[in-house]
Amino acid sequence: MASSSAVGKLSREEFRRQKDLDAARKAGTAPAALDEEGRPINPHIPQYISQAPWYLDTGAPSLSHQRRPQDDRTSDKLEWYDRGAKAGPAAKKYRKGACENCGAMTHKKRDCIERPRKKGAKFTNQDIQADEIIQDVASGYDAKRDRWNGYDTNEHKKIYEEYEAIEAARQKLREEEIDNQTTTDLAAVRKVAKAGKAEGKEADPDFGSSDEEDADDDKYADAADAVGQKLDTKTRITVRNLRIREDTAKYLINLDPESAYYDPKTRSMRDAPLRDVPAEEAKFAGDNFFRYSGEAPEVQKLQLFAWQASSRGNDVHLNANPTQGQLLHQEFKENKEKMKDVSKVSILSKYGGEQYLEKAPKELLQGQTENYVEYSRTGQVIKGKERAKARSKYPEDVYINNHTEVWGSWYDLSSGSWGYACCHSNIHISYCAGEAGIEAARASSAQHLLASSSNPMPEASLEKDDKPRERVEQNYSTKRVGEGDVSLDKDRLAAAMSGEKKRKGRGGDGEDRFSKKKKGLESGGHDVTEEELEAYRLNRRNTEDPMANYVDNEDGF
Repeated sequence: MASSSAVGKLSREEFRRQKDLDAARKAGTAPAALDEEGRPINPHIPQYISQAPWYLDTGAPSLSHQRRPQDDRTSDKLEWYDRGAKAGPAAKKYRKGACENCGAMTHKKRDCIERPRKKGAKFTNQDIQADEIIQDVASGYDAKRDRWNGYDTNEHKKIYEEYEAIEAARQKLREEEIDNQTTTDLAAVRKVAKAGKAEGKEADPDFGSSDEEDADDDKYADAADAVGQKLDTKTRITVRNLRIREDTAKYLINLDPESAYYDPKTRSMRDAPLRDVPAEEAKFAGDNFFRYSGEAPEVQKLQLFAWQASSRGNDVHLNANPTQGQLLHQEFKENKEKMKDVSKVSILSKYGGEQYLEKAPKELLQGQTENYVEYSRTGQVIKGKERAKARSKYPEDVYINNHTEVWGSWYDLSSGSWGYACCHSNIHISYCAGEAGIEAARASSAQHLLASSSNPMPEASLEKDDKPRERVEQNYSTKRVGEGDVSLDKDRLAAAMSGEKKRKGRGGDGEDRFSKKKKGLESGGHDVTEEELEAYRLNRRNTEDPMANYVDNEDGF
């Protein structure tokens, strides 16, 4: 308020009294405050207007700080003077103290507005310019800095006259073009008008008068195409307001509303509308792509440094003094690198461990090498050196008990078991007998074959056993049962089907099947044939079949 601008801090009681007085003045029950000139002060004036600044506060209610000073300001008035006026004819000879460029006495070479000469008038004594008329014009602060001070406003009238003359000539030329180019259009309109009147007024004796034709010409000429317009006059205004836009708008690149945020007020799209396209190949990669390119990141770092320095009490402002901020930022980065090196050296000297800071070569860190290896489709090496194969965690090529080969290096076809190739022993972790063991194994196998040939099996047993030689070849072949092209014997398949039905009738895998399986393990192989496997598949019940438990009643339900 006007009365609340007293100097000093008020006590609580004084502040309460001041608030009550201001309320009374606003209500009209108390007289308004008076300024130093005795004029009343409106109590509804806001405090930020009525309260004077500290350097203008007098301690009394006043609005003098809001009024324009009434002192004489003739020096600040913009008075016209003849700028560039010459004082009489020019001198014929260079005078001492004159401008070295043009030879005028009223200014020096640094203030000369003439074109700089290769050799000035001081040395050539030619083309010496006349002296200017220096007028003593008292100007204030604003008048000194007014770029239009001394300009004659009457000169601007010539610009108007020139513009009006050009517009008049252009209008005359446009009227001539309209008269020359619209003659054929008006003739066609006149024919249409005559044809329309002939249909409606056949018995009119005055039809075809010149007055009516002129009126019709004016009426139909308004709808004729204007010169320079290829469209109808009804769409002419729209055509004039359109402008050609060759570039696609940002928001039309991708119409998905989730692609990028577009601000229509500022016409900014910070993110890229097409995310799958690299920023270097896209037509528009977003406003942030340009903000983080070039010198923009450096400017952001400089601004961040200025803010941090200002928050710590340093007088650094990027806009007020950019050179100072850049120099301080450069000095800060240099000191930071120095302190980093000093701290690193001090820590290493105190705790050691410099050897752990040495990094391995980049090729080893990233798993890259210059060794070129080319493989074929089957995985064989065509060019280059083959990479070393990964080894197992178990010991390899370790020979025990005088063996020269590892366990599993030999396979006995007669018994279907693995053994050592150096002694043909089927016992694991046995002692190697060498060539003697091989001869003993051959002798035992020959004796076994001789015993089997002296006691031949009858034909019934051969049919029952289903040709043991073929079974042995099947059991010890690398091909698994049921794989590849399978040829089934009808008789053996029928026998296998009957056996599978009997097995299911006994309740699945019973003691008989377990005994057969045990015998097969003792003989070194399995006793499942292709026919038995096919019989098992045919008799297997599919529990996932939805029609498995379906029973068709006679009634059809």
